[in-house]
Amino acid sequence: MKDIQQLQLKFLGGAGTVTGSKILVKTEKYQVLIDCGLFQGLKELRLQNWKKPPLHVPDLDAVILTHGHLDHCGYLPVITKYGYTGPIYATEPTRDVTEIILRDSARIQEEDAQEANTHGYTKHRPAKPLYNMRDVDRTMPLFETCPQEKWIELNEEMRFRFRNSGHILGSSIIELECLGEKLVFSGDLGRRRPLLMEPPALIQDADYLVLESTYGDRLHSEVSPYEEIAGIVNHTYRKGGILVIPSFAVERAQELLLILNTLRYEQSIPAIPIYLDSPMGINVTQLYLNYSDWHSLSPAECRSMMHEVHIIHEFEHSLHVLDKQSPKIIIAGSGMVTGGRVLYYLEKLLGDKKNTILLAGYQAPGTRGSLLGSGTNDVKIHGNYYPVHAEIKQIGSLSAHADQGDLLWWLSNFKEKPKRIFLNHGEAQASEELRLKINDNYGWNVTIAKMGAVYDLL
Repeated sequence: MKDIQQLQLKFLGGAGTVTGSKILVKTEKYQVLIDCGLFQGLKELRLQNWKKPPLHVPDLDAVILTHGHLDHCGYLPVITKYGYTGPIYATEPTRDVTEIILRDSARIQEEDAQEANTHGYTKHRPAKPLYNMRDVDRTMPLFETCPQEKWIELNEEMRFRFRNSGHILGSSIIELECLGEKLVFSGDLGRRRPLLMEPPALIQDADYLVLESTYGDRLHSEVSPYEEIAGIVNHTYRKGGILVIPSFAVERAQELLLILNTLRYEQSIPAIPIYLDSPMGINVTQLYLNYSDWHSLSPAECRSMMHEVHIIHEFEHSLHVLDKQSPKIIIAGSGMVTGGRVLYYLEKLLGDKKNTILLAGYQAPGTRGSLLGSGTNDVKIHGNYYPVHAEIKQIGSLSAHADQGDLLWWLSNFKEKPKRIFLNHGEAQASEELRLKINDNYGWNVTIAKMGAVYDLL
């Protein structure tokens, strides 16, 4: 008689929300964490970062990362503070992207704590960062890089491999074989025809599938991002204003630079100055040159992203970008307006109706980006409220996430139906609508993952 073995999934983040992704795979002998992300957005979610880790860290045997976005890797320094010393498996580009992301996150937290203490807009005495640069220094040596497509033996019960997910540089789907079952974790799945990446790898079988559902309830615009951005740039130029684009440093900044320089070269927009004020964005752009096999751009296209772009390395230089109030384009972090240098520009420019703020990606509930996109009259920055008179524009044509159509297309390549699909990384409406679509189209068993819930697979 075959012994009954234990195989469980537990969602410690990224369930019912689009942030804080953490999935614990547990057997009687081993515990492996798929992603280790930071919660962002709503205060009630951000507060989760400050609680004791939702697992017994000494029992954790390994961490496997799908990619280097903060909501998938940003909690790593916290678990190292709690004593984690095991391996962190990632592709080589993901390791490098993660280091850039974590160091920037630590720097912003240190600066925000210092700013709060200096100006007194904090309930804590003193305010402290969640983690600092020393914590990142302890985290990075734990990384073990793996190529895509190669099976890696974790232990006698588990092996895994990375498959391209088409989302950002180095991003991967994880195929995990455990106790005779095949588990597939989509991570953040890219679009069918991404701008910079190769399309996601097609998976044909899985016993259990964990699938993201960020855009499970909508379809992306069919309008070309070149046309959308050209229209917004020209509109702002005619007003005599300044265009500010809050941007994610990984992929979004590179897409924007490529599009803007192409439009300028084609004379579809005026030859106005373009500023990239994102140290992290600058570093990630260099990675595109270092990892030419991991994206679809030619070396010439990579170099063109930085053609005639004013690079702002030090914040002291940021202070002079607005010395002249002539039309210009400023790309600055962060993409959801949660921190970073874009806040400085918004403080100066939000109050003037001739300026434009372009939200060029998903804005999680509770973020300043979400508030701006919803038409708020003012936003709070560094303890002060600033009226919003600038024009707010939002486009979805640059999204790096698969939409509903892309997700259903990707699922259509399965040769056999999974025993069960878990939907995560999505707001309630997005996940529910995708669940209904999958059920209607394929009749498969779909569960919307719940935060903290344990699901027995064996």
